[in-house]
Amino acid sequence: MARLSRSFAALLALALFVSHPIAAQSAELPVVEAEAVGMSTARLARISALTRRYVDEGKLAGSVVLVARDGKIAYLDATGTADLNTGAPMRPDTLFRIYSMTKPITAVAAMILYEEGRFQLNDPISKFLPELATLEVLNEDGTRTPAGPITMQQLLTHTAGFSYGFSPTDPVDTLYRDRKLLQSRDLDAFISTLAALPLRYAPGTRWHYSVAVDVTGAIVERISGQRFDVFLRERLFQPLDMHDTFFEVPADKRGRFGTNHTFDPAAGTLTVLETDGFARYEGTTLFSGGAGLVSTARDYARFAEMLRAGGALGDVRILGPKTVAFMTRSHLRGSLTASGSGERPSIGSLGGYSGTGFGLGVAVVEDVAASSTIGSVGEFSWGGAAGTVFWVDPVEDLVVVGMIQLMRSPWPLREELKALTYQALTTLHEPE
Repeated sequence: MARLSRSFAALLALALFVSHPIAAQSAELPVVEAEAVGMSTARLARISALTRRYVDEGKLAGSVVLVARDGKIAYLDATGTADLNTGAPMRPDTLFRIYSMTKPITAVAAMILYEEGRFQLNDPISKFLPELATLEVLNEDGTRTPAGPITMQQLLTHTAGFSYGFSPTDPVDTLYRDRKLLQSRDLDAFISTLAALPLRYAPGTRWHYSVAVDVTGAIVERISGQRFDVFLRERLFQPLDMHDTFFEVPADKRGRFGTNHTFDPAAGTLTVLETDGFARYEGTTLFSGGAGLVSTARDYARFAEMLRAGGALGDVRILGPKTVAFMTRSHLRGSLTASGSGERPSIGSLGGYSGTGFGLGVAVVEDVAASSTIGSVGEFSWGGAAGTVFWVDPVEDLVVVGMIQLMRSPWPLREELKALTYQALTTLHEPE
């Protein structure tokens, strides 16, 4: 355990001092021994053993994992290699493509405007994006006009009827790819292209993961009058001191931006995704609210801790506590209309597909036993395409951030991380 303690101290020093000026130290989350927050140092070391095994077996380049309880960091570990091309080691301040973990940030941006009275959840999105007023639904008989408009609540819960272009056989997804929707020049061009494409489902009839959060980013632009990246920087990242979260990696920080990977099961080796290099993260003009951000474990933990603490981090308040509670409960019963199938969709981000609902930008656990993954009712989370994940457990006052860069990961790392985090608890908090 002495080795773990020394590495933990060294990692914290690197994360807090090297990557940011000393003047910001007072804003950092406090670092404590795990026992001070009802966790076991020895049991948390099992996370290090797990990630090291994956690295040693060649299944993973490296990882950074951060566990905080009661607003205090109890565990931080960086394992393996950040850049397979250069051999640069993984560090606590390594920059990661967080892909869909951008989505909860975009949802918070929208709710900042909601708290200012700039929209209501039953507002049609065409109030802000008139280009989308006449969208039709594609079915086997052609297109038809939906029974009602897409609302802001449906947009924020993935029940708006949009798609993502992932399915190789669905005709709507094929149109998304053919029109290069996700390669649009900017958000205005994105909306212009989307306006000419049909919906995959009628709004309010089912949950379907989609570009809805990119649409949300465009609405934030229209309502605020600010470019989306500027809004995030001024209203979220600067107030929360998230100095390593951005759509394009600054030149002086590229040395901390690692490679992305896939795993070739036939060869049993990791492959670097050369096409997903710096070109995507410099000179950025499409500020994707669904998948565009780069961040660090430290920065994302600050965002997640703000949510755990009811919308504030220290003296900085981003949202009111009632708003956060509203966001982090399932909205599917309200955002799905009677015209749906009558079945609630089964969704999840951590392997627990059953027993999971969806709030405004996050998955929400409603039935722990049905989810087949240890946790708490009310826990909320999301993950990214390259294996990144976060969750907040309001019952146990936990914030966990796991960062890797492995597309289409075949490994159950998220479920294993949950099990190893919860087994390290030595005292439990009573639910309110």
